[in-house]
Amino acid sequence: MKLSHTFLFVHDQDEALKFYRDVLGLEVRSDARIENYRWLTVGPPEQPDVEIGLSRIGPPAPPTDHEALHALLAKGSLHGIIFVVPDVDAEFDRVRAAGAEVLQEPVDQHYGVRDCAFRDPSGNMVRFSSPRSA
Repeated sequence: MKLSHTFLFVHDQDEALKFYRDVLGLEVRSDARIENYRWLTVGPPEQPDVEIGLSRIGPPAPPTDHEALHALLAKGSLHGIIFVVPDVDAEFDRVRAAGAEVLQEPVDQHYGVRDCAFRDPSGNMVRFSSPRSA
């Protein structure tokens, strides 16, 4: 079994695309319109089989859930995403210089990684992690 797709809710797909493509360096995997729906996915160049969907809140989520999902996204309460990188500190400096909102500066965690965190333009947490040196 291999991971194929995972999804993040975003407020604005164009704004999210600029962040994930232009700031983080992900590649566009697909960008297709299906009636009022836009199927937009990106992924790391080193993992061509992995796609991260940047999805607006709407169908297929039930309409009765849209308001709650918008509120959770606005608060940053939905799950984010973690990328493994060779050098957390260099990635932190690069993404911070691009203007991303810092949530956590690089720190050594007790569970064996060095990591940092940002918010994407929609409020999702984006973490960068590297195994700590022994």
